[in-house]
Amino acid sequence: MSDFKSLKGLYIKHVSSDPSNLIEGQIWYNTTTQTLKVAPAIAAFSSGGALTTGRSAFHEGGAGTQTAGLVFGGDVPPDSNATEEYDGSSWTNGGNLGTARRSLAGAGTQTAGLAFGGTGPAKDDETEEYNGSSWAEQDNLTTARRDLGGAGIQTAALAFGGEAAPGRVAISEAYDGSSWTEGPDLNTARNNHGGTGTQTAALSFGGVVPGPAKSNATEEYNGSSWTNSGNMNNARSELGAAGIQTAGLAIGGEEPGGGVTRLETYDGSTWSTSPATLSTARVGAAATGSSTAAFIAGGPSASTATEEFTIAATARSVDTT
Repeated sequence: MSDFKSLKGLYIKHVSSDPSNLIEGQIWYNTTTQTLKVAPAIAAFSSGGALTTGRSAFHEGGAGTQTAGLVFGGDVPPDSNATEEYDGSSWTNGGNLGTARRSLAGAGTQTAGLAFGGTGPAKDDETEEYNGSSWAEQDNLTTARRDLGGAGIQTAALAFGGEAAPGRVAISEAYDGSSWTEGPDLNTARNNHGGTGTQTAALSFGGVVPGPAKSNATEEYNGSSWTNSGNMNNARSELGAAGIQTAGLAIGGEEPGGGVTRLETYDGSTWSTSPATLSTARVGAAATGSSTAAFIAGGPSASTATEEFTIAATARSVDTT
C-alpha cells in the first residue's frame, strides 16, 4: 500500500502544537494530542460590529475592504446622509453626505470614496467624493437614477443600469475623477442588481428586469462592451456584491419568495452556491470587500447588524480509524 511519502514526495511533519500560520491543504501530526490534522479552506459568516445608525435601502452604498470599509446614505427612515467607517471590528461616524439619499451606488476606498445616484425622494444625478473626513460635490451623472450598479475607484468608476424616468435603463457611464461620459449599454436594462469590479473589468448580476421579473443573469464589461456570462443559480434582487470580475460574491438579497441568507461565488464564468449562509436574510444591505474577506451591513427594519465573510485555512482533525 502506498504511503504519503511515496505519493507526495514528502513526510508528514510531526509537531507538538498546531502551526500558527496555516496554509490551505497543509497536513501535520500533533504529537501532543496524537491527532493527524489538515487545514482545508473554510467559508463562513460571523458577527461584526453594530452600525451606529441602523439603515436599510443602501443598495450599493458601500466601498473599501473588510477592515477599512465605508457605508453611506440609506433609509432610517427618513433618507440618511450619514457615513460610517469600519475598522474590522467597530463602526465610527464620518462626515455626512451633502445630500441625504437611499438606493445609491458607491465605489473606491475608505479614504477615497465615491457616491453617485440614488433617490431622495426624486431620482438623483448627484456625485460626491469622500476624502476620509468629508464629502465634496462633483460633476453630475448624465442620467439621474436610483438602484444602479457601481464599480471601480474614485478616479475611475463605472455606473450601470438602474431606474430612471420613465423606467429601467441599460445605460453605462464612466467617471474619470471629474466628469461622467456615457458608454456602452448593458445587454438588458435592470435595477436593484449587484455590481462590483473595476471600470474596465466590471461585473453586473441579478436585479429586476423589464416584466418586471427577478433575474439571474450575469454580464461582464471589458471597457468597451458588455458580454453575457453564466447565470446565477437563483434569481434575486437587492443583493450585496463584493469581489472582482473573476472572483465575485452575491450575498443575500430577495428571491420571489422573500429575503434569503444565500451566498453564491463567481469564478469568472460559473456561479456556485456556498455552504456559508448569513445568520439573517438581508435585503438592500451594503456590502464590500474581496471574495475571501467581505462584510454586509444593515438591511430590513433599519438593522444595525454587520456580518463578516471569510475564507480561511482552518485546522481540522482527521479520523484515522
